[in-house]
Amino acid sequence: MMKKKFRDHEEEKQDHIDNPTENKENSNYNGEHLAAEGSNGNQTEGSSESDLMTDKTVPEVRAVQEKLAEMQDKYIRLSAEFDNYRKRTLREKMDLSKYAGENLLLSMLPLMDDFDRARTYMDSTAECIGLKDGIDLIYGKFSDFLKQNGVKEIESLNINFDVDIHEAVAKVPVKEDEKKGKVVDVVQKGYYLLDKVLRFSKVVVGE
Repeated sequence: MMKKKFRDHEEEKQDHIDNPTENKENSNYNGEHLAAEGSNGNQTEGSSESDLMTDKTVPEVRAVQEKLAEMQDKYIRLSAEFDNYRKRTLREKMDLSKYAGENLLLSMLPLMDDFDRARTYMDSTAECIGLKDGIDLIYGKFSDFLKQNGVKEIESLNINFDVDIHEAVAKVPVKEDEKKGKVVDVVQKGYYLLDKVLRFSKVVVGE
């Protein structure tokens, strides 16, 4: 019996010596199998930890993104409001400079009305020729002064009545259809200051 076991053991050793490749493959297989099992175990454990961290991080990231979007929206609104304020302030300064002498020029318009009345009277009188020349000279200089400061007369006679530049003081019946709704007489001249109405024309409108 002992001899048989010894013989089997010797045969097994001899077989191991005769087939080293097969034994090496079996050894590699066993090692790879154990390594794969270990790797799978580590991967599963790492995945669980990563998933746990993701579950905790997502709400925080969303909260930060929402806060960032809110702050960006406030910044855009504030920037737009400041830009509108800057433009409005600049426009007001320009208008203030542009129409700085408005009150002074407006207070001088009655002088133009007096000149117009005086010239109209002297046109109907032959005795004031020399005086009329002097009045015309002063009137021309005064008219040039107003033009240099942006004051211009509003043309009103025989044009359609316009509420933006005219002020109707009376309405009179007219026979001609083409005069209906038009200015048939100017009681007081109106003037522009640049692109703004300095004084409305007081007119009589035909109907």
